[in-house]
Amino acid sequence: MELILLNAGSRSDLLSPEGSVVTIGVYDGVHLGHRHTLGRVVDAAQRSGRTPVVATFDRHPAEVVRPQSTPKMLTDLTQRLELFKSLGIQAVGVIPFNDETATEAPEEFIDSVLVRQLDAREVIVGEDFHFGKGRRGNVALLEAEGRRHGFEVTGVSLDAVQGEVVSSTRIRALVAAGDVLSAARFLGRVHELRGPISHGDGRGGPELGVPTANMHVEASMAVPAVGIYAGWYRDDEIGAHPAAISVGRRPTFYESAEPLIEAHLIGFEGDLYGRTARISFLERLRDEAHFDDLDALIAQMRRDIAVASDKCAEAADQAPGAEQGS
Repeated sequence: MELILLNAGSRSDLLSPEGSVVTIGVYDGVHLGHRHTLGRVVDAAQRSGRTPVVATFDRHPAEVVRPQSTPKMLTDLTQRLELFKSLGIQAVGVIPFNDETATEAPEEFIDSVLVRQLDAREVIVGEDFHFGKGRRGNVALLEAEGRRHGFEVTGVSLDAVQGEVVSSTRIRALVAAGDVLSAARFLGRVHELRGPISHGDGRGGPELGVPTANMHVEASMAVPAVGIYAGWYRDDEIGAHPAAISVGRRPTFYESAEPLIEAHLIGFEGDLYGRTARISFLERLRDEAHFDDLDALIAQMRRDIAVASDKCAEAADQAPGAEQGS
């Protein structure tokens, strides 16, 4: 898959001579609804000999237009690019979103990005898609401009899972509530966060006998609710490894602290410091709790590890990498 930085102003030489089939959007989460639209793009491109392209943004537009209410992100740009590639997208146009982009008329966007840079011959978007200054751009405007510039437009209806519309907003709410099982049902995979592994306060191994990998996550990302989870840890050196994961403030030791993400790799011995890790959340096991003494805490942690091990074994087909090439 190739990256196209959409600020050059001229046709990309990465495209087929037949032009491209393009979809536009943030595509945060690349969830099942997104996958339906992306599948339409890939199928249309294969039929016509064109390049399937996603035009996306380097950040969520809300960061610029309404920073006080920017939603937490389900995926960072790197994750989105990996998922696009796994679904058959051959090129991604990354649009720097800034104050200038936010005030751009939709007609300007169509002319500059879709026509001149991406040579779009077909545009496929969600039927509720809006873009451009004041969100004035929509499917109807794309259709009108398509007649003028010579590209076709298809508006795709929103998908539903068991009667519920699939949306990034809905999935963010589920993650924030700790319902990662339901979030996975809409995502089509387990929710994953990424970040570097750093030193914690050193209690896990020496004091509790349960060493953990402490992962730093950017504040912009959607972190599950405080609690104990079953899931997987992975990095570039080891595959998906079953883990008992804590998202919490460690109330047994501290009165108040920012939530930390800590993963105990079940049955693993080794040094993980300095690695960039991926931690995936399969299922929430329980709330975080305060324990009166270390023995009670250690006993509960052992129970959590046993349950997490069983959950991961039962859901081995959902382990990251098992169902997609990310």
